[in-house]
Amino acid sequence: MNIEELAASLRDFEGVTRKKPIADIVSIFESVRSEYGEVIDDFGDDAAVIDIGTDDVILFAADAIWGRIVNKSPWWTGYTSVVVNVNDISAMGGRPLAMVNVMASSDLESTEEIMRGIRDGIKKFGVPMVGGHMHPDTPYNSLAVAIIGIAKKDCVIRSDSARPGDLVIVAYDMDGRVGKNSPYSWDTTSFKEADVVRERFMVMQEIGEKKLVTAGKDISNPGTIGTLGMLCEVSRVGASVDLTKIPRPEDIDFDQWLKIYPATGYVVTAKEENAAECIEVFENAGLKAAVVGNINDSQLIDVYDDTGKAIAFDLKNDNITGI
Repeated sequence: MNIEELAASLRDFEGVTRKKPIADIVSIFESVRSEYGEVIDDFGDDAAVIDIGTDDVILFAADAIWGRIVNKSPWWTGYTSVVVNVNDISAMGGRPLAMVNVMASSDLESTEEIMRGIRDGIKKFGVPMVGGHMHPDTPYNSLAVAIIGIAKKDCVIRSDSARPGDLVIVAYDMDGRVGKNSPYSWDTTSFKEADVVRERFMVMQEIGEKKLVTAGKDISNPGTIGTLGMLCEVSRVGASVDLTKIPRPEDIDFDQWLKIYPATGYVVTAKEENAAECIEVFENAGLKAAVVGNINDSQLIDVYDDTGKAIAFDLKNDNITGI
């Protein structure tokens, strides 16, 4: 596919387009956001940041697992619920503390498999599930998990603080494999020892404490360019990305790779003088990292390679989440 077709494919990817309803939901809360006195950061980031009157802040997030995954693999549903929630805390430079869940199912076998997946996730990441709520009489299976974490107030990595002139850096754990339940998932954790997994997930805490980045997010369902688009949307900036610089596995189609949720993957922005050290910290933790572009004031996300350039997202005239 040519560069225009690739840009359109990224823009129309379901992992991106299913974010559209968020804007209408968030707008409902506008009239009461003045009540959020202790909230430093809320909608639009991987986790909300809550001021507790000390040098530390509480990070608070929640994720539900896509229904398609729930129906395909109950065990993977439970395991992934731990992965994605731990990611939301670690991506902001925090340390995950504990989780709770809301489970719905009238199928005992599915319920047990989901809970086994959560148990195995706890063993892998060392973050406890401390409570929850069960609906035992629904005609469907679903799982949602909330998580709290803690971080130093001046070390939190937010999404809304990228500025023109910053460099764009991506980092991935390349030691992975395409997940069994979706061509757009990249499993980097289930087959590794817990100490390796934890070191790679906590790399953002070191980056935050060293103040090496201006903004960041974990790469999630919208994929690499879609996640960068969400970061630029809340920062009210644009970006230009050299696709030839993005690290990629040799045996995966590039369009597929750009749409993958890489489990252990981040997109960050950094000042030029901090970029080399940021990449070094990522690579010391076992991730492959590279500068792939820069931030500008265009509110356009364009991608280019040796064949040309195309606009993937026009944030002046359209939105991803609308936040």
